[in-house]
Amino acid sequence: MAVSEFYDAHPNYTTRIVIATRDSGGDVVQAAASALDLINNVQVQAILGPETSMQANFLIPLGEKAQIPVISFSASSPTLASIRSPYFFRATQKDSTQVNAIAAIVKAFSWRQVVPIYVDNAYGEGIVPSLVDSLDAVDARVPYRSAISASATDDQIGQELYKLMTMQTRVFVVHMAPNLGARLFAKAKEVEMMSPGYVWIVTDGITGFLNSIDSSVLESMQGVLGVKPHVPRTKEVLEFRSRWKRKFQRDHPYGLWAYDATVALATAIEKAGQATNFTFLNNSSSSNADLDRIRASSSGPNLALELSRAKFAGLSGEFAMEPDGQLKGSAYEVVNVNGNGGRVVGYWTRGGGLARELANESTAGRSASRESLMRTVIWPGDAAAVPKKLRIGVPVKDGFSEFVSVTTDPETNKTSVTGYCIDIFEAVVQTLPYALPFEYVPFANATGDSAGTYNDLVYQVFLGNFDAVVGDTTVIANRSNYVDFTLPYTESGVSMVVPVRPDGSKNAWLFLKPLTWDLWMTTFLFFLFIGFVVWVLEHRISKDFRGPPSHQAGTSLWFSFSTMVFAHRENVVSNLARTVVIIWCFVVLILTQSYTASFTSLLTVQRLQPTVTDINELLRKGEFVGYQDGSFVVGLLKRIGFRDDRLVPYDNSDHCDTLFGQGRIAAAFDEIPYIKLFLAKHCSKYMMTDPSYKTDGFGFVSSALSPSLWSNLGVL
Repeated sequence: MAVSEFYDAHPNYTTRIVIATRDSGGDVVQAAASALDLINNVQVQAILGPETSMQANFLIPLGEKAQIPVISFSASSPTLASIRSPYFFRATQKDSTQVNAIAAIVKAFSWRQVVPIYVDNAYGEGIVPSLVDSLDAVDARVPYRSAISASATDDQIGQELYKLMTMQTRVFVVHMAPNLGARLFAKAKEVEMMSPGYVWIVTDGITGFLNSIDSSVLESMQGVLGVKPHVPRTKEVLEFRSRWKRKFQRDHPYGLWAYDATVALATAIEKAGQATNFTFLNNSSSSNADLDRIRASSSGPNLALELSRAKFAGLSGEFAMEPDGQLKGSAYEVVNVNGNGGRVVGYWTRGGGLARELANESTAGRSASRESLMRTVIWPGDAAAVPKKLRIGVPVKDGFSEFVSVTTDPETNKTSVTGYCIDIFEAVVQTLPYALPFEYVPFANATGDSAGTYNDLVYQVFLGNFDAVVGDTTVIANRSNYVDFTLPYTESGVSMVVPVRPDGSKNAWLFLKPLTWDLWMTTFLFFLFIGFVVWVLEHRISKDFRGPPSHQAGTSLWFSFSTMVFAHRENVVSNLARTVVIIWCFVVLILTQSYTASFTSLLTVQRLQPTVTDINELLRKGEFVGYQDGSFVVGLLKRIGFRDDRLVPYDNSDHCDTLFGQGRIAAAFDEIPYIKLFLAKHCSKYMMTDPSYKTDGFGFVSSALSPSLWSNLGVL
């Protein structure tokens, strides 16, 4: 078509292109064999159209040896440029050009991690270095590279997709042939990776074939973004496409570039033919091998020179070669797959970056908003919202950092969030069967201080400023009206902390307090009585109880008191006396054990007596009470009956201790987890006492409008 139309338009040209076709069948070896046949037997002056980059990789050395131009209109691998042959001309955009458009899209949506998925061959691998460099330039990291064999089965593709599901990254760039891409997206839809939250960007290798892809494949690609070279919608282009469809019944993405390549070759042959004859030099080699029989074209250098100078307005746009034989870059279209085809949502140019319209490229700037750079994009799952990480709000507080702590590195300005609540959340996320990308966003003002109370923080989820809240947020009824909570992960309740009474254990006569004075006197009298009874029963028959009266009295009393340690020196002879001693030993045993228990209680439990035991006493006396600043407890205290002027807030446990020490509060009310943490630091000075008011404990917060967000966190 291009040859006939070109010469119809230029009937005065003295040269004509005679086309000799060979079908490689998509095979690299067959393509090389066909090229040798054309060079040795047909003696062609140029080779037009190695379809793939791998075919071109074989044909370029043959063209250089024969000194004939090799022109490709579909081989896009950047690695071909590294061969640096003066006889290779690429009449299409190389893949390393479109990666800049992809990087611009990634930057516009502030994505920070991207995973390339490419076919595991020279065509797929060729784009990766350029893609990684371009993404790195916009601060996007490539944590993983997914290479899929061109002969991979559906099961193998599924296994690779399941591996990608377990990663944090949700942005994928796909670079492969359309047939493999169709299978990839069909499998991605099957495993629910074409749902909201995922981003798929395809290169020109797939985007260029959207108009010829089966409708069932397009159905599985809904929401995909793609890039492809921009072709001006000129009158000539529209007429050409009409003629092409009438002749071939279908469109082909490389038809325009093939047409322009043919025009460039015909023009170069006409100019070179005026200065040279199209002949081959003699080959002195006596070898019968095809490679050794290749002869050099005498017109090849001039033809290559004219091709490098080719410059005209082609169907695909401005046609001009760079010094290295690559087609100069053009604008790219950003296409959103929606419905039965692709919808252009923006453009990218090397000088202007992203823009809604090509007319605006002179004004498109790096600081422009995303809305001004692209039209509305419909993402996978028919989602209008831009896929992004979950924004997890976390409270900023001065105290109780053991639960949640937010710190900022002054050198890197990087925020770190740690604590018990954070550890619980991250441990649960790791148990999920898929990755849950998220980022912590402190609920802070411009100065870094807390931006409000916990109620204000929870309400931000309802407003849509946060997707969830992770922290020491209590599950209470009024909050549940507009947000959802997970199951609580701590014990519940609000209780009271009060100081203990002054320690009385330092009294020197404390050892007398376990028994009352009546009991002390009774015990002493019984010692005297038992001593007298034993003396009466034993002094006539036991020599130990005989002697002077003072000796007998001392021995009897000593015997009675020594029963406390069961160390009698004197022998008891009378059976009746023995019975009395046995009974007295049991009494002494009970007495000593009771004294020990009572004295131990005085030294431990009983010394921690609360100063206040009844909340009504606080209300009646009008005492000041403390509560944690920003907590819902203040509302509870007001409902109980405390006046505003009797409520004193504190920021942390040390502040609360200071208020107690200064006598500014008589009691403090807080949730049990905070109280336990407070008592762990000040266990000798305070104690927790009734009453206790039941709450549901700490829970994570999500929007009531998206109940499925935490559906997999039920393992709590």
